[in-house]
Amino acid sequence: MARYTGADCKLCRREKMKLFLKGSKCEGPKCPIEIRPYPPGEHGRGRPKETEYLLQLREKQKARRIYGVLERQFHNYYVEATRQQGKTGDNLLTLLERRLDNVVYRAGFAKSRDMARQLIRHGHIRVNGKKVNIPSALVGEADIVDVKAKSMEMTPFQVAKAEVGERQVPAWLGVDGEKMRILVHSLPVRQQIDAPVQEQLIVELYSK
Repeated sequence: MARYTGADCKLCRREKMKLFLKGSKCEGPKCPIEIRPYPPGEHGRGRPKETEYLLQLREKQKARRIYGVLERQFHNYYVEATRQQGKTGDNLLTLLERRLDNVVYRAGFAKSRDMARQLIRHGHIRVNGKKVNIPSALVGEADIVDVKAKSMEMTPFQVAKAEVGERQVPAWLGVDGEKMRILVHSLPVRQQIDAPVQEQLIVELYSK
């Protein structure tokens, strides 16, 4: 499966903001964007002309990088969003939020979405009692996501269990820290998604 293998911190610097791709490292003083708050590369400190197209492109790239989605898959999400009723931008973010790796991360079971993807691929996560090893699988209303019983003693899950409650969980999810279980109360709506993304710019970019 294709995935980004470069330096995550360069992505944050390119977007000039923390995307929280490296878990706890992003919250400490050693976060590269704290030391070098400008885009990477020879011309990183330059001031490119901020055209309308550039603003739209940067917003799309930011959304892709936050959720760890490659270009083709992101475009497929947009196409699916256009087919649904309601605002295309809201539908797009809802689809991204419903990804299993995002749900595991949002619930506090992983320090980052990258870590959540790894836990899922290794078969530690179940949905409605069945093992699911596809990070992009979409959860639905009333789904139950939990950790396999044999995996509960692993260090990442023991740490997550001890830290349950420290991270704010979205209202559309319910978390039982003792049983390491997530209940999807409902599908997320835009007001419940705190991703710093201006989705309308993405829609405008793809609408051209």
